[in-house]
Amino acid sequence: MTRLQGQAVAVLVCREPGGTQTGEAIRDILQHDVTGEAIAPEAEALLFAASRAQLVHTRILPALEEGRWVLCDRFADSTTAYQGYGRSFGVERMQALNEFAINGAVPDQTFLIDIDPAEARGRLASRNQSTGIGPDRIEREKGAFHARVRAGYLELANAEPDRFVVIDGSGSAGSIEERIWRIIEQDVDNR
Repeated sequence: MTRLQGQAVAVLVCREPGGTQTGEAIRDILQHDVTGEAIAPEAEALLFAASRAQLVHTRILPALEEGRWVLCDRFADSTTAYQGYGRSFGVERMQALNEFAINGAVPDQTFLIDIDPAEARGRLASRNQSTGIGPDRIEREKGAFHARVRAGYLELANAEPDRFVVIDGSGSAGSIEERIWRIIEQDVDNR
């Protein structure tokens, strides 16, 4: 974001789930088991879609109407990957739910940072140890779940190669950031 602002690009940065007061409340439910009750997989998918709909309608569409760029940490493809593939709900069902929630707000470009689930789990354990924060509800899922999610993301990327940029996530955070910036910088120069 700082680099974009340095190029005089007006930008909205948001995350999913979250990004609004309603979305952050939903995020808390989804990540942290605040109710003490297991979330039905169907309710999980609907909660992600509800958070996304709120974000699109109250923040993303107004920002786009103002001519701002939008950078979002996760979006509709995440529900397709996690619930469609990971929970085995089916891609078409999740894409239909996403279409309803996003009201046509499809990203121009999606960066998929691809990493082996075992390596990601190791990085997560290191992060959690240094911060003292344990894994969230989805991070606690078994390796097979995360393997299905990764395969789903890669299948989505293969289906839309003009929108997806797949980046090797095994490098350092700095090298990943540089690779993404080089791609975004081209778009800045072409605006």
